[in-house]
Amino acid sequence: MKQRNCAAVILARVIGDGQSLTAALDQHLGKIKDNQDRAFIQAVCYGVIRHYFELDYLLGRLLDKPLKAKDSDVKALLLAGLYQLRYMRVKPHAAVSETVAAAHHKPWAKSLVNAVLRRYLRDSETLLQAAATERQARQNHPAWLLDLLESDWPEQAGMILTANDRSPPLALRVNLSRNDRAQYLESLTEQGIGAKPIADCASGLVLDQAISVEQLPGFADGRVSVQDGAAQLAAELLELHSDQRVLDVCAAPGGKTAAILEREPRLRYLLAVDVDPQRLERVAQNLRRLGLQAELRAADAADPASWASDTAFDRILLDAPCSGLGVIRRHPDIKLLRRPSDIDQLVGLQRAILESVWPLLAPGGLLLYATCSISKRENERQIAEFLAGHPEARELPIKAHWGIARPHGRQILPGDRQMDGFYYAKLGKTV
Repeated sequence: MKQRNCAAVILARVIGDGQSLTAALDQHLGKIKDNQDRAFIQAVCYGVIRHYFELDYLLGRLLDKPLKAKDSDVKALLLAGLYQLRYMRVKPHAAVSETVAAAHHKPWAKSLVNAVLRRYLRDSETLLQAAATERQARQNHPAWLLDLLESDWPEQAGMILTANDRSPPLALRVNLSRNDRAQYLESLTEQGIGAKPIADCASGLVLDQAISVEQLPGFADGRVSVQDGAAQLAAELLELHSDQRVLDVCAAPGGKTAAILEREPRLRYLLAVDVDPQRLERVAQNLRRLGLQAELRAADAADPASWASDTAFDRILLDAPCSGLGVIRRHPDIKLLRRPSDIDQLVGLQRAILESVWPLLAPGGLLLYATCSISKRENERQIAEFLAGHPEARELPIKAHWGIARPHGRQILPGDRQMDGFYYAKLGKTV
């Protein structure tokens, strides 16, 4: 399958079928053997999804009439062609001719693709001026999300929008039980790989340029893992000590589970729970690579009667299901696939899990509530409502230089110190 054909198939799965970009890439990229072809396909797919609202507006102006739903593959191909002309260093004649050739499966579409792309080249200045006057196209986000950001973060909304449309850096978590950060940084330098420490994150590094994990020294041996700096903060915030019992709720894919065990290898017990058995297998795979052990249980976190024992936990990490609005730069398809109604459902699910696992926390214990969202309803307002209904709960302070102190908890916005958008709140139980 040629580059542009493959890219169009992947994009059609996302745009037309609502499949996640990660799943679509995983499904189709394995068929591509050449590394340069894979890189090109990935760049086109991420680029089109990242700039979808602008490109879709341009396409709407270029078409005489909308394409039918069954022709989502043709739409995907047109968007891929526009992205190449607008953002990539592909010679215009090559971008047009190769994209036209990729429409061979629908002969009628070849003339359409040719006409649309050539018209864009001819009228691009006028078209881009028009796009700059349309809110969704100009700010490259759906209207409902623009409204949410401007309501929740009126002073920071512009910064968030800019960060969302940038490619994220590759961040690493150094396994501090195997080597310290300075030692691993030296190993990277010896391999000619540039990296810098993440401020206020003892295990974190950010690479100057993204590379495959196979190129990372000691990756297969568990010396290092890929994990954003904001996610790495969870293990530190839990205030771990030896001989504690720890519960990791909604644990998949296991990055925080592993970070907990790396930070405190002498825990008495760690139970990782996730509702999805397939995703829980990813936790097992991560732990095997790192040489770590925990009990894994596929179960509904909101129904602890089916999986929890009578023994309480000293620490609970609730990595709550969320909208993912803090990680759009890594998963740009969130802008296309997420809906406002999803927030309502997620807030209810978060509250149900929080209420269910709270009784499992021992008196004097600590529960860390975390999301990769920047929606206040999922974060600080969720915690405010919980505290109002639980006199035995008290909020514990988070003393840090990262993020923004909120009435409850602390919020990291996308791009702050090169980190993803994350929220944390620490809750203690008095009795």
